[in-house]
Amino acid sequence: METSNRELQAAEYLERHRIKELVSYLTSALLFFRPEKPREYLISLLERLRIAKVTGVAFPFFMDNSNIVAMFEMMDSSGRGTISFVQYKEALKTLGLCTEDGDLKDDGHIITLDKFKEEVNKRMKEICEKTKGKDSESYQTAAGLLLLH
Repeated sequence: METSNRELQAAEYLERHRIKELVSYLTSALLFFRPEKPREYLISLLERLRIAKVTGVAFPFFMDNSNIVAMFEMMDSSGRGTISFVQYKEALKTLGLCTEDGDLKDDGHIITLDKFKEEVNKRMKEICEKTKGKDSESYQTAAGLLLLH
């Protein structure tokens, strides 16, 4: 009984402080940019997040269209111009744009680059609109928004 209560308290703490989102974002950024000195990079990233929160200055966008294309091309190793639904869903989860249980249903269609870009941009914009307003270009990244609020 004691363990269950402690586990519940731990889960509530992690949720309240959005620790899972933070760790997911840090891991995604680390794997995406693959810096030579990962510890220093993470420290720098956390410091930039802290400064953004304190000053109210927007955190820079994590994914622009060239990054989205590069991610898609890494998944499309055969160069067919499509990826599987599983790859698609995992990419969205990695970017923090899809929950573990997911809100996506496999409709049997292949995922093209255009569909992938459209979905990433749509989900980032939705997060921005929910938290700051309508103009996603002038606000923080979806991942940054999850961390700072």
